[in-house]
Amino acid sequence: MNFKLDHILLCYQDLIIIVAYFQTDIIIAKGMIEMDIYGEFAPTLTAILNELEQRLQSLNQLQADHHQPKLYEHLIGRVKTPDSMAEKCQRKNYPVTTESALERCHDAIGLRLVCNFIDDIPRCLHQLHEADWCQIVKEKDYINNAKPNGYRSYHVIAKVTMPYKDYEGHKPGQFYVEFQLRTIAMDSWASLEHEMKYKHNIKNPERISKELKRCADQLASCDVQMQTIRHLINEEN
Repeated sequence: MNFKLDHILLCYQDLIIIVAYFQTDIIIAKGMIEMDIYGEFAPTLTAILNELEQRLQSLNQLQADHHQPKLYEHLIGRVKTPDSMAEKCQRKNYPVTTESALERCHDAIGLRLVCNFIDDIPRCLHQLHEADWCQIVKEKDYINNAKPNGYRSYHVIAKVTMPYKDYEGHKPGQFYVEFQLRTIAMDSWASLEHEMKYKHNIKNPERISKELKRCADQLASCDVQMQTIRHLINEEN
């Protein structure tokens, strides 16, 4: 009886060691993915983000200097985390490599321009089209063509020319950037909807989705009304 018990305990200990071994491998592999997905370009991406923020802030200030309404109310920028980028590559069946992160995925760098009024969005878009450092690759209009859940925003994929070596070795190099242009109302709704995605054990998900869609439509109506008020004020002046 004791022999059997000792044998079982030894087997159990061996099993724990094996599981721990594989768990360690998984943790190490995950850490390697997070460290290696951007490779030597990790600091470059941060530098590009900072440079783009400065350029966009300068464009905004230029409007103020000419007594024009500012292009946007505030600016939010980020470099996609290595973990999120690795997950995206896996989801799209891309190799989890630096090439995939920089050349096949186009949102390693992301900038969101949050505007006061709907009419400010075309003004921002015009500035991007006119910038000699920015080449527009793709545009998606989710404002006039909202997503089924109510999401509204204007997305732009661009290649920006920056004084850094790119993946192909060119310097100045070209790097993909995603710009999102939206109003304050659109941004508030998107933040709330994003938070709801990560709430677990929601008892009435269909009702929540329906209410979020209704709120999105109401906020869109408010955006139009606010724009109308702005036009009326401008006409009086």
